[in-house]
Amino acid sequence: MDRIRRRELLYARRLTKKREGRRRRAALQHPETTIRTPSIRRAQGASLAAIVLAGAAITAAAQEQLPPPSRTIYKCQANGKISYADEPCVGAQRLDTTPTRGVDRLSGKSRIGSEVAGEIRSEQLAQAIRPLTGMTPSQFATASRRHRLSGEAQRECRALESAILESEQAERRARAAMMESIQQDLFILRKRFRRLGC
Repeated sequence: MDRIRRRELLYARRLTKKREGRRRRAALQHPETTIRTPSIRRAQGASLAAIVLAGAAITAAAQEQLPPPSRTIYKCQANGKISYADEPCVGAQRLDTTPTRGVDRLSGKSRIGSEVAGEIRSEQLAQAIRPLTGMTPSQFATASRRHRLSGEAQRECRALESAILESEQAERRARAAMMESIQQDLFILRKRFRRLGC
């Protein structure tokens, strides 16, 4: 059973790496979208200030948070066959494919890629301003990711996130008679969550 779980996680990570590779290739094909100018840096500083102020308004009632849609893989079972996809399906099991942080302990050398280094810097920033915002690093990352959304979409994302978590708990406790309707509702919630880019 443990071997099957490892195989599932390995396959899910491969899907995530493929998706990230596609994004990198798109960035290389359209470099004008990735150019950083001083005015953009100033705007990002203003965005950070807005995130800090918005974070101060967020309550510290920290419940479990969903991973970003880019790091979520769904295990779907249909007609006795198992498939993995980044799009939700009815009755899907959510798998988190957060990458590991390197193999420092095995080799004794620090081998960190640029993406992981960026995440570490973001976490350090979140820890530094935590007294101001009251947010954990994962909550800060979520607020930063959702900052580009409109206020209405941000409210909907928060509502969807709590509804998805509640539905997932209800799915685990449900009887067979209620399972189909709960899975159908969960499917609709996950689709909307992904479409919004929460």
